Amino acid sequence: MGRWGIIIVAALVALFGTSVVWVTHELRPATETERATADAIVASGECAECHARVTPAIVRQHMDGRHHEKDVTCLDCHQAQADMDTARAFDHRGYRITSDVTAGVCARCHEGEYRQFTRSRHGAPAWTAVHGNRDFTEDQLAFARRYHPTGVDRPANALARQEGVAAQVSGCEVCHSVGRPNHDGSVGKCTVCHARHEFSLEGARISETCGSCHMGPDHSQIEIWKESKHGVVFNARRDRQHLDTPADRISAWDVDAPTCAICHMSGLGNSGVTHDVGERLTYYLFAAVSAQRDSYQGNKERMQEICLNCHAITVVERHYELAEAVVHSTNDKVQHARAIYDSLKTEGLLGAGPFDDEADYLMFDLWHYFGRTAKHGAYMGGGDFVQWHGNYELELKTVELRNLARELRAERRH
Repeated sequence: MGRWGIIIVAALVALFGTSVVWVTHELRPATETERATADAIVASGECAECHARVTPAIVRQHMDGRHHEKDVTCLDCHQAQADMDTARAFDHRGYRITSDVTAGVCARCHEGEYRQFTRSRHGAPAWTAVHGNRDFTEDQLAFARRYHPTGVDRPANALARQEGVAAQVSGCEVCHSVGRPNHDGSVGKCTVCHARHEFSLEGARISETCGSCHMGPDHSQIEIWKESKHGVVFNARRDRQHLDTPADRISAWDVDAPTCAICHMSGLGNSGVTHDVGERLTYYLFAAVSAQRDSYQGNKERMQEICLNCHAITVVERHYELAEAVVHSTNDKVQHARAIYDSLKTEGLLGAGPFDDEADYLMFDLWHYFGRTAKHGAYMGGGDFVQWHGNYELELKTVELRNLARELRAERRH
């Protein structure tokens, strides 16, 4: 090991105990541990020796993960590409490294998952929902248009622009960076869902991971899931769920109360595994007026195949029948309110901007918060969200919008 190596290890032991020696040793590949010369030390060992002192949590998490089991080293992910600029790459202890680990890096080993991901709305459409399509290359846009022809070519979000850059970076991009364009030509940020450095199956599968973005008034999925029987049963039986079972082998005997990922992504039963989170969805529920997806029938069959692991076909079909009734009813209510709003625009009673007047916010709240909530609640089994957080608010906002229209017209007359 050499004199300085012995001194370093002795200092680590004094600070952290003998476990640190085991940590640093375990992280080293066989080519290092079998040769006790300083020249044989490679990046993973050196990273571990230092980071076990300065950031020990990430060393521990890496050791608990599959990457460590498969001998994936720190440098395998963090080594900078030759063409990286100084904003992304830097010299560190004799290595040229980067903290900007893109989806393209993950795709080197997880090519199939990456392809599925880029076809989903977690890909480019997630970023364009905030910033528009200005940041993508023509090749990236052409690929995204094949799967989302109406979800890519749009301007930057008007509300995000009005709120300013600080709100976008610390707010919008925290979630929407899941579909960011990267310097290496890839799209996406895998660590939005897969917490570094362990990258555990269980961590990606718990509903709280999805709920870190899918929550709040505009898409209350985590709150709805917690209210639903799925969430209640999962939490009651949490200690009996085997969320670390490989995705292509998981069954209802491993997980008998589903999380978001179990229903939308897993290979439960006879279903295939997917990283396209829209592959089992039938409607564009996020839209003001929800239309069927082009792959409606196939998606419906894929999701129902998941449902049938726990429910009888009669229960599943009845659930879909009731949920679709809520979608159609909500569409009607939103369109009725939209007619009131559009008439105010036509009559010149509102400003030209999308968020200049009280009516703009009323209409936005009506469909973006309460319409979405009613529809999501219906599909996810959250009755309170269909009713009090959904339909009640739809009725209330429509009355407020109608009264505001009456006041604006009265002001114009007088």
